[in-house]
Amino acid sequence: MSLLKVLILAIVQGLAELLPVSSSAHVVVAEKLLGLDPSSPEMTLVLVMLHTGTMFAVIFYFWSQWKRAYFSSGDAFRRFAIRAIWATVLTAVIGYPLQKIIAKLAFPNAPKAQIEDLFGRLDLVAYALFAVGLLILWAGMKEREAKTVATNAYDRSVARSGDNVTFAQAGWMGAVQGLSLPFRGFSRSGSTISTGLLTGANRERAERFSFALAVILTPAVVGREALRLLKASHEAAAAGVTINLHASLVASLLGMVFSFFAGLAALRWLSSWLENGRWYLFGVYCLVASCAVFYLHHIGY
Repeated sequence: MSLLKVLILAIVQGLAELLPVSSSAHVVVAEKLLGLDPSSPEMTLVLVMLHTGTMFAVIFYFWSQWKRAYFSSGDAFRRFAIRAIWATVLTAVIGYPLQKIIAKLAFPNAPKAQIEDLFGRLDLVAYALFAVGLLILWAGMKEREAKTVATNAYDRSVARSGDNVTFAQAGWMGAVQGLSLPFRGFSRSGSTISTGLLTGANRERAERFSFALAVILTPAVVGREALRLLKASHEAAAAGVTINLHASLVASLLGMVFSFFAGLAALRWLSSWLENGRWYLFGVYCLVASCAVFYLHHIGY
């Protein structure tokens, strides 16, 4: 893969990952337009490493907030850890079986089918974008129309959980994160932050906790895709075909660096729009993007 293509994918990933518009959907579309195969092990590893770059951007951007909210004392960390573990367990319990079920339903006669085999289906990406667009729009409009209710919910959550989301809010966010795992287009950050808002969480807390969950989840996903690429390379070697692991790794690392800087820019934009009550506009964007992806699918991409 050329350096220019890696740079394009990294910028798309970095900007879209940390905005609630589904980076995966945008990267899959970009890969299609660049003539790449989004379902190949090499490309899914590149995608995951781009996620890693944005994960480091998240750590860099949120560290001072996390330090104040989650690491200011032993009790604060304990509260955060309980909620993060609870949310992550729900993500795994819901997301992993869902991936297996969808893969089996989509490829009933393929015993080695994986959820990644669906990543090139732009029609499914469009459906997922449409669904998350509705969720974001609902959360954004509800927040704008019920400021008093939101303030009261915020006050109650302050009493119960300090600087954390509540235990129930963490559970709902983790569960919805699990639902987002199999679907390219169903934005993880968009769905989890919207869920936090709909369950009464303060905007800042929902955003902060959502991205903390992303940092916890990303290493496991990176490891899974690295193992998948190694397995694919062994199977290809047995069939007399060579996969260039070195080139894939170099491309992935370069993409990770590029996506880090693009991610920092996106985070500033996201926080600004959250603070100014413009969350619903991301939902509008996802609905429009869904129509555009449907059109690309219709013309043969």
